Formats: sequence, C-alpha cells, structure tokens
Amino acid sequence: MIDHRLHVLQALAEYGTVTATAAALHLTPSAVSQQLRLLARDLGVELLSPEGRRVRLTPAAHIVLRHTSALRTQWEAARAELAQQAVSTEGTRGTLRMCGVSSALSALGAPAAALLRETHPQVESLVVEEESAECYRMLLAEEADVALVLPGPDAPPVTDARFEQAPLLTDRQDLLVPEGHRLARPEGVELAEAAGESWIVKKANNDTYPLVMAACTAAGFTPRVTHQVKEWYAVSSFVAAGFGICLMPGIVPLPQHAVVRVPLLGTPVPTRRFLTAVRRGSAAHPLVAAGLHALRDAASARSGASAGSRPK
Repeated sequence: MIDHRLHVLQALAEYGTVTATAAALHLTPSAVSQQLRLLARDLGVELLSPEGRRVRLTPAAHIVLRHTSALRTQWEAARAELAQQAVSTEGTRGTLRMCGVSSALSALGAPAAALLRETHPQVESLVVEEESAECYRMLLAEEADVALVLPGPDAPPVTDARFEQAPLLTDRQDLLVPEGHRLARPEGVELAEAAGESWIVKKANNDTYPLVMAACTAAGFTPRVTHQVKEWYAVSSFVAAGFGICLMPGIVPLPQHAVVRVPLLGTPVPTRRFLTAVRRGSAAHPLVAAGLHALRDAASARSGASAGSRPK
C-alpha cells in the first residue's frame, strides 16, 4: 500500500548511487531513475540534483524521506492491528519468513521454528540464510519478517528509524587450534599469544572478519590471514591440517576433526552479540510476535546450556 517508489528513494539515500541502489533492489539503473523521476513529477518537486557522475538528494527529498519512515511505521502498525483482530477468531496462522547468518539459524532459528511448530501449528516457517547486510535489505523489501543479525560496520545503527532491533544472545568466542598445538591448553590462553600465528578467515562478505580484526587489534596485533575460508566445517578442516587458527563461535559445534577449542582469557573476551531485527511497527503483528517469542525462548535455553558447560 505504501508507494514502492518511496522505498526506492530510501534505498538511494542508503546506498548513495543509482547503480548501487539498482543492485540492492534487483532493478536496472534505468528503472531506478525512471521511478524517481515519476515520483518527483507526482510530488511536484525536485528530488535529485546532479553532482558530477553522482546525484545528491535535495532538501525536498529529505522531507519526503522523513515522512516516508513515519508512513511505513504507521502502515506496519495498522497491519499488525488488523492481524490481531483476525487472531481472535482464527488463531495465529500464516507464514513467518525468517533470515539470518548461518550459525544463528543453526543454534537459534531451527529451535525457534520447532517451537513455533509445537505452539502454533497453523504457522509455517520459511527460513533463508544470508549475511546481515542482506537480511536488513530483505526486511525493507518485505522478503523477510524477522532477521537474526550481527551488528557491524555496514549494519544500520540500533537507532535507525526503519527497524526495531533488540539483543538476543551474546556468543563468546574461543580459539580453534590443531591438536598438539602450543596453544592447545585446556585452562585457556590470552589472545595476544596467537599474534605470530597464521589465521583462517574470509575477508569479504562475511560478518566474522570485522570481529576477528577488532579482537586482534584490541589484543595488540594485526592477524596474518593466509587462507580465506567461510564455512565452519571447511575452516575446521584447514585448522586440523595445520594451516592456521581461527576464532570459533561458542554456538558452533566442533566437527569430528583433530582440533581443540581453547577458552580465551583476559579482558575483553571477543564476543558476537546477536540481535533480532524487524520492520519498525511490525513487532506487534501476531506472526512476528510469535517468532520473536520463540527466538527468545531458544536463546534462553541456549544461554542456560552454555553456562552449565563452560569450564569454570
């Protein structure tokens, strides 16, 4: 019901160029330009001003964007209220679309979907694995209703008016080393002791890389990345073969490889903080509310199990 061209204008404000906006929205640059021209014509204002090979948003465009955020929030709230009315006669039913990073979906998304199946048998869960930046895009494009994300350099701040974001789980990181490695000490090690090691982490399009860089910088060194591998099973294989070490999230189970998970000592211990993100105004929708409740229950169960199993 909200004019799709307003979403295009919001995307341009976020991505900065027509080309990047087109890629994010799966449109052609000419389609983006045409939609913005038509929106400007219908509003009777200039929305874009040429600036070299780029475009700049005019003051009028910023006014439109401010009202667009309010309109989208009100529309989400209206849909939520209408859905609540339907629940009173039909119960909670429909399709809940979740997206998130792989480790979060494995540890939290799957248990939450199982809980939903038990508590809301008329709700179907559809899950898509994506990196955090893509999850935010999917929320705005209404391709997903709930996202499991990690804050990072490219993520919207928690104050972003388009989203409601809430902490879900803090995931402590360990050091993963080969069996027999000098750092394979069950009592734990300081991260600074790994300064001279080779590291295995994928640099591009990966939520883990900024965490590794920040943790190692805080420990006083820059990691030497020698192999770029993303999937945890493959990462563990390379560690077992002696090609390097890595940070291993606490919620990721160890494969059957010759590796050792070593607790990290000192302050601060590297952690990932998972968030739930939904479109602002949609949290009260019965489907979204049920999904968020199931995720919180899954996170609570996970936190309790982790606290009981971690070495004192």
